[in-house]
Amino acid sequence: MNTRTLSDMQAGQTDSSQFARGIAVGLVAASIGSLYTVFARWGIAHGLSSPDLTVLRFGVAGILMLPVLVLACWRDMAQFTTRWRVWLSVALLAGTPFGLLMFGALQFAPPSHAAVFPFTAMSVMGMVLGAVVLGDRMTMRRLLGIAVVLAGLVLVSGVEASSLTPRAAIGDAMFLAAGTLWAGFGIVLRKHRLDPLLATAVISISALLTYVPAYAWFTGGEGLVKAVPFVFWVEVLVQGVIAGAGTLYTYSKMVSLLGPSRAAVFPALAPGLAALMAWPVLGHVPAVMEAIGLILVMTGLLVAVTSARVAAQKA
Repeated sequence: MNTRTLSDMQAGQTDSSQFARGIAVGLVAASIGSLYTVFARWGIAHGLSSPDLTVLRFGVAGILMLPVLVLACWRDMAQFTTRWRVWLSVALLAGTPFGLLMFGALQFAPPSHAAVFPFTAMSVMGMVLGAVVLGDRMTMRRLLGIAVVLAGLVLVSGVEASSLTPRAAIGDAMFLAAGTLWAGFGIVLRKHRLDPLLATAVISISALLTYVPAYAWFTGGEGLVKAVPFVFWVEVLVQGVIAGAGTLYTYSKMVSLLGPSRAAVFPALAPGLAALMAWPVLGHVPAVMEAIGLILVMTGLLVAVTSARVAAQKA
């Protein structure tokens, strides 16, 4: 066995290990997404509003990430001063504008649309932007996988033709814009090789400094003040600690391991997993179509994320 063959084998083992880690992180990210979706519905059922949940998500995560950003600045302030445009892009793509679009869209479109339109944009625009900006290949296998994912999302959400009204179209456009922003976030992460933890800190703290003051100004924090203590602290844990910091970090890490095109497909698992989690938390028994939709989403995801590996093996 010559040196080149040994080197190729070691590289293949490294790639396989990185791919497996990426899949594991992706599943954790999707699980976190479904968890905060279910507990958002739980919190709203117990008197909280979407702005209340959003401020917990941004505020708690921002406070938790503050030491990370302070330490990074102390160690190397130049990484921020010389690349401030990159960090500003990250904050705008995945921070307050994304949150406002996602939650604002629910004022116009029904919740079922939230399980389809943003994830459609994430998957499709993640693939398109990856091809245009990073030169990723748009293979037929990946296109097929994403098509199957989208079909599964429609079944999971239960979207009906009667819900596609002019008013809902405004919310759908906002969902699509939010999904596109999130896809762009993945592209920027990958292109500039940003540290996942540091990206999480920048986004969280930018939202802490922008959304939280606006929330306090317009609402006075009335919803949180009146909340039942048990409900409040459960949402602090789920929305702030697990979702606020966890979603950003796991997605950023997944992008670094799998690339933005494949990573953008994983959030589509969240609605189906949320249907399963809603069973013990909300008492909602998944319907047959929801179960079929989840199976389709998982099948499409496997087809889409393994496309590059299959092509590499054939080569």
